[in-house]
Amino acid sequence: MRILITEKIAEDSVQYLKDQGFDVDERLGLSQSQIEEIVAPYDGLIVRSVTQVNRSLLSHAKSMKVVGRAGNGIDNIDVDACTDLGIIAVNTPEANIMAAAELAVGLAFCTFRNICFADQSARKNEFRRGKMIGNELEGKTAGIIGLGRIGSIVARKLSGIGMRVIAYDPYITDERFARAGVEKIDGFEDFLAQADLITFHTPKTKETVNMIDAPQLAKCRKDVRIVNAARGGLVNEKALYDALVSGQVAAAGIDVFDKEPSYDRKPGEQNFEHPLLTLPNVVVTPHLGASTHEANRNVGTAVTELVAKALKGELVAAINMPAVGGRLSEMRPYIQLAERLGSIYFQAEKTRVNRLEIVYSGDLAGAETDLLTLSVLKGFLTPIAQERVNFVNVSRNVAQMGVEVVESRTTLLEKYTNLITVRFTNDTRTLSVSGTVFGKDSMRITDFFGYPMDFEPTRNVIAVQNEDKPGVIGRIGTLLGQNEINIATLNWGRKGTRANAVVGLDGDVTDDVIAKIARLEGVLRVSLLHF
Repeated sequence: MRILITEKIAEDSVQYLKDQGFDVDERLGLSQSQIEEIVAPYDGLIVRSVTQVNRSLLSHAKSMKVVGRAGNGIDNIDVDACTDLGIIAVNTPEANIMAAAELAVGLAFCTFRNICFADQSARKNEFRRGKMIGNELEGKTAGIIGLGRIGSIVARKLSGIGMRVIAYDPYITDERFARAGVEKIDGFEDFLAQADLITFHTPKTKETVNMIDAPQLAKCRKDVRIVNAARGGLVNEKALYDALVSGQVAAAGIDVFDKEPSYDRKPGEQNFEHPLLTLPNVVVTPHLGASTHEANRNVGTAVTELVAKALKGELVAAINMPAVGGRLSEMRPYIQLAERLGSIYFQAEKTRVNRLEIVYSGDLAGAETDLLTLSVLKGFLTPIAQERVNFVNVSRNVAQMGVEVVESRTTLLEKYTNLITVRFTNDTRTLSVSGTVFGKDSMRITDFFGYPMDFEPTRNVIAVQNEDKPGVIGRIGTLLGQNEINIATLNWGRKGTRANAVVGLDGDVTDDVIAKIARLEGVLRVSLLHF
């Protein structure tokens, strides 16, 4: 598979992809139109903040399966377009948060102490210190907009230097504020009126674009400092310029603009102009929030691992997938069980399904099950899909088949602590399978089309429906032995005059062996299952 990288990531991360067997092309500094011209044959795309993964680009990406954003934000990724096209979108929200937080704190120091202005002056032989007098941060009030992962780190660091820290975030619980040791301010105008420093740590959304404009700046304290190392456009840049000129805002630290320059162009080729660049009380950095050696390694490692896993068909925490309730490692065995249960039907039956009901029992009745349901659907479609099935496109594909999907829940469960039951209804009957997870990760199928069972869904399994008479299992074992196929496990269930045997095998089984088993005396039908 081929992967295109359009923005710089750590070299060892690129090498990781190559070591995993991927064909990797680094094409840095390309324009948007140039990327659209070459993207068609690539299975994966890795970007940072400049490349716009929009619907236009994706319309050219005929083979695309996964898009990886090396960094926290997703404002340059059209997540809806990715979902419509069945493309997995991943990012690395934890990998560069320390770098982003520390840059915001650094910009705060620069705006209070005139560090950059003093440096520029000294290089011009201007050493008159009276022109460079600043203010101390200790005892001042730092106002944080957005108390998420990065905002919480900034709060901790600014609190550590003696600042009073307040925050405005209507989506964060009081408990989270208490844990962070930050004072919650509910009213935005009240927040603005108290802050000596305002620093942004919120995503760019319809609600946050221009959330500080001229009216809001007028309500701020005189000589307030503004730091934006989050996303361009959160503060209206024209209004900020006017407030800096008038003196309402003492200084600003800006790492991001609403419309960004091209970060790969040489100085002579650069055509970016902005009024804020003309002011001596503005510190500007070229989108350096994630630009540390540590962050480069972290985001590069994280995004390449996610892209590699996604291309291999493994479960990853994607932007355009339901969130996993609890840690992924804890939910993984249930996700795997759900997919295996879904995969049984079309490996054993050929009749079209009209309705698929998934019942979550016991502990799972109160859990977040969106991803479990997607896992059932993914397993259901995989045996018959002509194209690659993933968690992003599976719901759409099942809906296009006309299959009604229903979820049910019940806390009533006698024998197990958790149980997933999948009922497949076709034109003539309903068939069901059930499974549970013991301990941390021990999966068991407990019901197979109405036959009580207790077997582990290993790689190669044959399910044999037979007459409940002596000698049938012996004949099956003999035939497998004659073909040098070792039996790993054997389980069976009985119902009336019939029985169902589930035989786990150490090796692969040919169609010829399956045909021979089907012809044995007492065997009614046989299915080969791969889990």
